[in-house]
Amino acid sequence: MARREDTTRLCALTRQDKPVGELIRFVLGPDGVLVPDTEAKAEGRGVWVTLSQSAVAEAVRKKVFARSLKTEVKLPEDLPALVELRLKQRLLAALGMARKAGQFVTGATKVKGAIEAGEAVALITATDAAADGRAKMMSALKALNYARREQGFDAADVPHFELLTSTEMGLALGLENVIHAALKTGAAAQSAVDKARRLASYTAKPLDEHTDRSAASGVLLSVEPDERR
Repeated sequence: MARREDTTRLCALTRQDKPVGELIRFVLGPDGVLVPDTEAKAEGRGVWVTLSQSAVAEAVRKKVFARSLKTEVKLPEDLPALVELRLKQRLLAALGMARKAGQFVTGATKVKGAIEAGEAVALITATDAAADGRAKMMSALKALNYARREQGFDAADVPHFELLTSTEMGLALGLENVIHAALKTGAAAQSAVDKARRLASYTAKPLDEHTDRSAASGVLLSVEPDERR
């Protein structure tokens, strides 16, 4: 059986074959309403669309779902927003699992310590974080990634995500004032990173070239190389 990362499906909008990791699946619910199948496990015939908010919106506009399913389709009032909500819910659940596994830390001191110790596999910053606090964490992350490259690490840089507000993280995790967080090495943390990447791909917006950070609901997947030599 082919590995999931090797599996491809046809995007109903672009008509291009793409890896399933770059797509999102939709199915009809029992009531005939189209719903996002974020786990890609629901029974029945599905429709695959490129994992992008703009692609889903375009698929709605062009009536791609009804054409692909060859039947009448009821659409939620705002399907692109519903997809984002479901992807956020998956990420928040994964962060909760990582926390239970001891692979998720919060608080500026603990997060900075995890980065400096080389234990962080991802930095997570609330979208409403203060600029000075964000800058301190980004500086530590840049130093970590610079050191990894100098040591010959083949792996990609440790990513930085800005996808959730402090309130969203706090309510989901039962914590207060979650501004800075880090995921530490482990299976649960990697699962959370994978889900963060999917949400990031879906909501991605152009990066602000002058601040090293993304638009409010986007993501900075990796920091720019440190130019010190």
